[in-house]
Amino acid sequence: MAQWLTVIGIGEDGYGGLGANARDALARAGTVFGGKRHLDLLPAEVAAKRVAWPGPFSDAYPMLLALRGQPVVALASGDPMHFGMGATLTRYIERDEMLILPAPSSFSLGAAAMGWPIQDTQLLSVHGRPTETLFRAFAPGARLLILSNDGDTPAQVARMLSESGFQSAHLTVLEHMGGDSERRIEGVADAWNHARCADLNVLAVDCGIPASSSRSHSTLAGLPDEAFEHDGQLTKRDIRAVTLAHLGPLPGELLWDVGAGCGSIGIEWMRTHPACRALAVEANEKRQGLIVHNSRALGVPDLKLVRGEAPGALTGLAAPDAIFIGGGVSDDGVMQTCWKTLKPGGRLVANAVTIQSEMMLVRWRDTYGGELTKLNVSHAQPLGSFDTWRAVLPVTIYSVRKSG
Repeated sequence: MAQWLTVIGIGEDGYGGLGANARDALARAGTVFGGKRHLDLLPAEVAAKRVAWPGPFSDAYPMLLALRGQPVVALASGDPMHFGMGATLTRYIERDEMLILPAPSSFSLGAAAMGWPIQDTQLLSVHGRPTETLFRAFAPGARLLILSNDGDTPAQVARMLSESGFQSAHLTVLEHMGGDSERRIEGVADAWNHARCADLNVLAVDCGIPASSSRSHSTLAGLPDEAFEHDGQLTKRDIRAVTLAHLGPLPGELLWDVGAGCGSIGIEWMRTHPACRALAVEANEKRQGLIVHNSRALGVPDLKLVRGEAPGALTGLAAPDAIFIGGGVSDDGVMQTCWKTLKPGGRLVANAVTIQSEMMLVRWRDTYGGELTKLNVSHAQPLGSFDTWRAVLPVTIYSVRKSG
């Protein structure tokens, strides 16, 4: 089918900032969809029927598809393919049926306003997303451009920076860039006292040098144990780093963290890449609360908590690319259910401390192949006026990839 839907990126400069292709598409269109703010930017000479996006936005898809084959325009902010609704529409409408005409994105305008090379700047969005995702991005010397959710976002981010040890971080709010109402507001995180900003804003953050007590962590596996609140059910740092190396997270993959404890494995899995996803399966109510707290504090609030005990709680969950079993290796049906549901080519990693659990992993290795690794870790601790090595319980790690 020929292109019938034109997605036009429009800036604060409105119709006057559009190119000839965009204006021609608007002139031909029978229907124009957009937010009220965007529709109000069009002059009277655009004769098409104007339809404001419904709420929720998902209701717009059948409305658009009902006009399939007719000339339709959808207006979007800036670049529709960068955190925009153009990327969402490609899931419902074939690419060869659409023409996408981007305008400069909010990030491009923000980078230009700040004089920051965009390739050296982290581009983030909390528009319709939990603000806690930003915790993962706070790092010494980092420069962040953040698409705000609303006018309260800058104050929220200032508080988060201060709580994380980045009290001296410099914030710049860029409102209505490219339009008549353009405005710039600046301040420091621990002294931020500005009133609510305009809802349409991009927040530029120069994290600078944090205090020595900052909560900045690497995205590499093996966060300090102190980074997690826990009740003792925690895969310790050295074991956790090796376990995640065996799991081998890749962008977009889904992990089941079975017997999640405080959620450390699933959280570190998701911290490796923004597209990594995880389900934390935990039966203990207190630990469920710890998982929610830790996931938010460490910048991965989208971690999904599954409340219940395996294997029953695993029924109906999306098939995973990788599974970690930290608790319940010897429980009836846990290993079997996990293995059956694991995608072909997926990885299963299970840790054992007891002899009985280790024997179970040995039997699985004999049946399905894979690798067994035993880790013995010791830490230097005081003994009188001297130091000695204190060994923690040895851990057996079983790792296997499911064939075709």
